[in-house]
Amino acid sequence: MGTRMRPADGAMTLAEMKEFASFPSSTQRYIRRSLDIGLARDDALARWSRDVVEAASIKAQTRVYARLDYIRGLVPDDSGLDAIEPFLAPLVTVSAFDLGQDRLVSFGAYRFLYERLIGANVRPWLPGAFCAAAALPHLHPEKRRKLLQSISEAAATAPGWSSREPCFYPEWVEKVDVTLPN
Repeated sequence: MGTRMRPADGAMTLAEMKEFASFPSSTQRYIRRSLDIGLARDDALARWSRDVVEAASIKAQTRVYARLDYIRGLVPDDSGLDAIEPFLAPLVTVSAFDLGQDRLVSFGAYRFLYERLIGANVRPWLPGAFCAAAALPHLHPEKRRKLLQSISEAAATAPGWSSREPCFYPEWVEKVDVTLPN
């Protein structure tokens, strides 16, 4: 028996699409590329590499993202301190890599990507991981300031988080050559 989409799913998908569309084009590109790498959707190097510098960045991202399976398996069910260290340390490391690429310009873009890379159960941990990664010294002080100011008080102090998995996973879209008839 097939799955049926409820009207609420369509509304949520549309809201996620609108949120994605609000990001700068470089952020959109980076999110699509990251999802290809992190979810093993396609050959990211062949699809996204425009030059040797970008190819090196994709290879580095692939190495860093190798930790995602480990992270997915360690998302704590609660806030027990004994479960935080083995989970949060690699999450902050991967997050620091992504923030250092200068494409995720806000907490919203970071959250959008990581909800899809890891799953809805990571939501309670994203504000802390983002703040930790955004405060690391490998980022320029002005970049750290902008990133840390991008997280709202509501996001940082939320009393609860949705467990609904994301619906919209942006992908590469081929350009269509449209020529008008004469």
